[in-house]
Amino acid sequence: MGARCSRFAFCWFHSRLKPSVPESSSDLENGGKNDRSAWPSFTEFTLAQLKAATSGFSSDNIVSEHGEKAPNVVYRGKLDNSRWIAVKRFNRLAWPDSRQFLEEARAVGGLRREWLANLIGCCCEGEERLLVAEFMPNETLAKHLFHWESQPMKWAMRLRVAFYLAQALEYCSSKGRALYHDLNAYRILFDKDGNPRLSCFGLMKNSRDGKSYSTNLAFTPPEYLRTGRVTPESVIYSFGTLLLDLLSGKHIPPSHALDLIRGKNFLMLMDSALEGHFSKDDGTELLRLASRCLQYEARERPNAKSLVTALMSLQKETEVPSHVLLGIQNESSVLTQPSSLTPLGDACLRMDLTAIHEILEKIGYKDDEGIANELSFQMWTSQMQETLNSKKHGDAAFRAKDFATAIDCYTQFIDGGTMVSPTVYARRCISYLMNDMAQEALGDAMQAQVVSPEWYIASYLQATCLLSLGMKHDAQEALEDGTNLETKRKKN
Repeated sequence: MGARCSRFAFCWFHSRLKPSVPESSSDLENGGKNDRSAWPSFTEFTLAQLKAATSGFSSDNIVSEHGEKAPNVVYRGKLDNSRWIAVKRFNRLAWPDSRQFLEEARAVGGLRREWLANLIGCCCEGEERLLVAEFMPNETLAKHLFHWESQPMKWAMRLRVAFYLAQALEYCSSKGRALYHDLNAYRILFDKDGNPRLSCFGLMKNSRDGKSYSTNLAFTPPEYLRTGRVTPESVIYSFGTLLLDLLSGKHIPPSHALDLIRGKNFLMLMDSALEGHFSKDDGTELLRLASRCLQYEARERPNAKSLVTALMSLQKETEVPSHVLLGIQNESSVLTQPSSLTPLGDACLRMDLTAIHEILEKIGYKDDEGIANELSFQMWTSQMQETLNSKKHGDAAFRAKDFATAIDCYTQFIDGGTMVSPTVYARRCISYLMNDMAQEALGDAMQAQVVSPEWYIASYLQATCLLSLGMKHDAQEALEDGTNLETKRKKN
């Protein structure tokens, strides 16, 4: 087990040093190496196929619909090959010219990128006009940002959404599709792994399913209000409004936001749920980028390529999978539960930090007794007394669930260097997890195991930290190690 821990520690620390850079457009052209869905070339489906896939366009399969002024409905469907699809059915007057519809659909369908909810086909029979895209099962950005239930979207995920979206726009622009109609938080979807994708439906131009910008006029690019035409710079303006959404967790009119930015009251724009979870420099940089995108004069706005460059340097927790940052489960994130799992093991498997805290508090320091006895023979010094006082204050804060103070006090104890306690590492580990610092927590869980190689609690805590970081296979192994060590202790 010790060898496993050492190998893992080496790989983990080195993985943190790998930069995250976007691949070139040629890598994924026409469904390249990172196009996990591996869809075939663009397909013209029959109406019968799409009726069968959606159970006759059943109302039970509707995932979104628009009002009477712009009547179109999106259905969830399933093809014979068990692939899930999204089918957008337009009002019969939306595309009177069938040839134009097919040309547009084929052009958009020629794009293939992991940042897009790719268009994989269409149907044009009689008066029916339908588009078929990859199905995204994890809702929209609007849902996760404005209408969240269990937890607000994490700062690192907001930065990732902005980065992925900028890359999607830059790719589309490089392929001659720089225009996107009504870019907003409902157009950004999340796939089964929690990765953000830009809906391909907004790339279709000249449709008659309502205005190109159907949102509130307060969010509409100024040049569109003057001319009624969408330009590539209009898309950048809409990108700026999305950056404001990500920063604030609300849909704030650009004019109001710019007034606050000019008055240097930008902190009033920040989502209060993010307090303490982002650096002021990062927040300032993202606001600066948003204000550049929202310039009244279109020529003063940046292009998509420069947005990608600016956002690349802001990416945080790049090694953490999207589904972890988004707070959802995917199939590969579910562990196999070992038989006869104890309450602590079960709490670690469920990532129930409150339960883990209660169990650690109840256990106390009984597993440190051997180390404490060795200390009794050392010379008592004022430095040791000061170190013990730090531990005492840390324990009080840990008991009171003041985890930020607990981290500070336990850090003073550890940095004192006169005593070693696996329990202190375990308690600081949980305190880190309570403060959304999974990487630091994993380091403490591993250090506790170094100090006490046969201590099952250290393995259990590693499992929880690894789950938090989305590293399922290593978490499974650590959980099994903890179970075996705990069983071995009970037998002795």
